[in-house]
Amino acid sequence: MTEIPLFPLSAVLLPYGRMPLKIFERRYLDLVRECMRHNSGFGVAWIRRGEEVARRGAASPELGDWGCYAHIVDWDQLDNGLLGITIEGRQRFTLESAQVEASGLWRGQVDMQPSPAPVAMQAQWQSLATVLQSLETHPHVQRMNLNIDYQDIWQVAYTLVQLLPLDEALKYELLGMEQLESLLAELDRLLNQISGEE
Repeated sequence: MTEIPLFPLSAVLLPYGRMPLKIFERRYLDLVRECMRHNSGFGVAWIRRGEEVARRGAASPELGDWGCYAHIVDWDQLDNGLLGITIEGRQRFTLESAQVEASGLWRGQVDMQPSPAPVAMQAQWQSLATVLQSLETHPHVQRMNLNIDYQDIWQVAYTLVQLLPLDEALKYELLGMEQLESLLAELDRLLNQISGEE
């Protein structure tokens, strides 16, 4: 079991996926400072119910049972003066328990899952790589500076899930899938649905 700081979000982060965040709450400014000082990361936990921003009198958010460990890969001061960071997903984790510190920062006891060993791309899944390559031409995606190994089907699948316009609850379920075959079959079904073939 490992204790890590948590960043509850209404969006789901997946391994190899990248996500921009605007940081303005003191608890998260302190978290980012610590992470950059120690080259460490934090856990992104999906909010099943509740709000991202702490408000007086609001109930604590209800967090999902699993999430993704994130590292900061880029940062900048935004035009509005806020701190902007880009995070990248690394390992999945199972959230065993979570508590809130006096500062408002969440901490979780987690079981870190080992990163899956690379699996070579096969011909029957080449269509997933083709879709991902087309998404990479979008200016919003180009700004993320993704570094995708197209020979590893895990990277292709996770990055696709991150980028596709899917409901966050569905992304959360896909993050929880441990079997590559199940993940690929569901991703294939979703792409057929999006393209109107189903």
